[in-house]
Amino acid sequence: MFWRMAGLSTASPVETILDKDNFTLEELLDEDEIIQECKALNGRLINFLRERVQVEQLIRYIVEEAPEDAEKRRTFKFPFIACEIFTCEVDIILKTLVEDEELMNLLFSFLEPNHSHSTLLAGYFSKVVVCLLLRKAVPFLHYIQGHQDIVKKLVDLIGITSIMEVLIRLVGADEHMYSNYMEAMHWIQDTDVLEMIVDKFSSSDSPEVHANAAETLCAITRFAPPGLSSKISSPSFIGRLFRHALEDSRPNSVLVNSLSVCISLLDPRRLTLGTYHMYGRQMTHGSTVTANPETVVGMLESLGDLLKLLDVSSVDNTLLTTYGKLQPPLGKHRLKVVEFISVLLTVGSEAAEKELVSLGAVQRILDLFFKYPYNNFVHHHIENILVSCLESKNAPLVEHLLRECDLVGKILQAEKNSTLSADSDKPTIPAEGRPAPRIGNIGHLTRISNKLIQLGNNNSEIEAYLQENSEWTDWQTNVLSKRNALENVYQWACGRPTALHDRNRDSDDDDYQDRDYDVAALANNLSQAFRYGLYSNDDLDEGQGSLERDDEDVYFDDESAEVVISSLRLGDDQESGSLFTNSNWFAFEDDRASSDRATGSLTSPSPDTMEANVTNGGGEDNVIVGEDDDLVDTATSSPEPGTKPEDSEVSVPNNSTEVGSSETDKPPEWVEWRETSDSGEPSDALPNGELQTVSPDAATGSPSSDPLVGKDEIDVGHQAEISAEKTSKPSELSESGNGNPSSDSTTSDAAASDIGTQGTQEAAATVGDKKDDKEGN
Repeated sequence: MFWRMAGLSTASPVETILDKDNFTLEELLDEDEIIQECKALNGRLINFLRERVQVEQLIRYIVEEAPEDAEKRRTFKFPFIACEIFTCEVDIILKTLVEDEELMNLLFSFLEPNHSHSTLLAGYFSKVVVCLLLRKAVPFLHYIQGHQDIVKKLVDLIGITSIMEVLIRLVGADEHMYSNYMEAMHWIQDTDVLEMIVDKFSSSDSPEVHANAAETLCAITRFAPPGLSSKISSPSFIGRLFRHALEDSRPNSVLVNSLSVCISLLDPRRLTLGTYHMYGRQMTHGSTVTANPETVVGMLESLGDLLKLLDVSSVDNTLLTTYGKLQPPLGKHRLKVVEFISVLLTVGSEAAEKELVSLGAVQRILDLFFKYPYNNFVHHHIENILVSCLESKNAPLVEHLLRECDLVGKILQAEKNSTLSADSDKPTIPAEGRPAPRIGNIGHLTRISNKLIQLGNNNSEIEAYLQENSEWTDWQTNVLSKRNALENVYQWACGRPTALHDRNRDSDDDDYQDRDYDVAALANNLSQAFRYGLYSNDDLDEGQGSLERDDEDVYFDDESAEVVISSLRLGDDQESGSLFTNSNWFAFEDDRASSDRATGSLTSPSPDTMEANVTNGGGEDNVIVGEDDDLVDTATSSPEPGTKPEDSEVSVPNNSTEVGSSETDKPPEWVEWRETSDSGEPSDALPNGELQTVSPDAATGSPSSDPLVGKDEIDVGHQAEISAEKTSKPSELSESGNGNPSSDSTTSDAAASDIGTQGTQEAAATVGDKKDDKEGN
């Protein structure tokens, strides 16, 4: 590299410090390049930092707060650099730390209750501990096993997010750690770490502590070792969790985060997937969640107490909004209860369904749907609940929803009274002095109604119930069907292809799945387009002698092209001229070729025929006439209109014969682009834009040196015969030793345009003929 070249590199400032007789650790830490030198494994630097004294000082920078009157570099820079030195993962430095018990005690002294725990130093401490856990796992875990009080100290500081991350790694709630070090981490299962974490819900009022405790427990439900997994899903642990959540004196954050743990127990993948994926899975595939039956039974014991929290009649607090006021607002804790019941129904537990029916949970939740018409969060969860009930194989549950809960009647009532009611007994009240706004749950009601009709086609009980209700039949015919036709985005002509009108899709991703594009063919076209120079590339090596490149030099290979094409969002089939088709991108139709010839433009090159551009004398690249197995093509164009015959003469050698106009049908010239050689050899270096040809006398040792002429004097017929019969490679000329090659004429846009417009088949035949002539010679 440039900075490694002899004479250009300068000595590292770190080396300058190391060359001193007396230097300190602070001098090195104050140098910005110390981290780069550590990563580069500078031997002198590593040998200095591995000393126990230096490692101890580095740890003190991390775990001890700087004095108030200390410099800024002691407060901020030195702790940061010390942490980065450890996280460079230099084995010999980590070994010095992990094998010295006193140094490990100094490191974990940061967890002492009487120690200050700033967020900054906690982050540095966490990074160092996680690095030791990953790189020196066995000796590190053996140290923790001998000092199990560290686990309790970590739980006490769980409100600090950095400490929580250490605890999650330590208890094995990491999908890689436990599988790799099963024996070393087995002792964790025998501790009471889960009880210590869940008790933080009662011993602390901090929302941060509750959130981090819940996050730790959720991580354990997803990746826990078998011992911890069985503990956290046991009915006794669930009962302990709900006791803390339902205490009257506890803040709502305890209930919210406790229910998050229960939701993660029912569906461990829920928190790791996107919201839309979860919504699509619940709406499309029904009950796909499986949970431990004992866990579900343990949760049902506290279900009645949870449903009491949904009662909003006795709450007095008020929240003003743009459309009116909420008295009371729904609240995050009630929303979490509704979400918990939604997930509970997706499990498909018959016991849970019976308990929900007996407690009237569905009725109470359905009332919230209409009491809070502008809360789309609760609408989403209640829609999932209703769909789960309708798709359930438990007939009593479906009957309960349709008849006792009167789902259809409430939908029709909301459609009739589509404006917000001014009833003061309801929690949502419109603003005074303004017209009542339209309720905001009509969209969800439409989706639920369509789901009812869809399920009725396969369920005779639902179909019979809908047909009994004449009001529903009239509304479905006169309102719902027209609304569906109006809201069908696949029939909109403003921005969406009208060809999608017959597709029932919920996402654009589904449209792409049904495509039958030949991605391999598209990738091959794109790869060849870049390989043969159809697109400019400024990064090509200027020292290359030709455009021929080996496979390793192709910067855009077939695999890369296929990845690019696959990632494109391809539209529907369009009219001719579409870029993304399985046809050759660069093949022109006859009418387009004729149009190009009429305007005197060159045809675009094709990967099949591999046309090479021909420039006039003002270009900067050399044109060498010859044969090339990898890069051959035709350059075709048409003459400029209005050109006179007498303006199309060219000087040719005396021994050349005149060629009639019929000769213009012969195959076009084969040319190859090459960069100007720096060797200075006459056979390789030609003026830019010149064609090197050989007259018949050249084969017999009589060179010709006719002067060059301008483009207005070029005879197209002579040029065609010269290109077809008297062309050879520059290497053949240099080997013959018969003097300088002939430079008969230069090409131009006007002359090249009349050489011919032969297709790929004629070009291939010409290549075969030229190869046969060469072999014959």
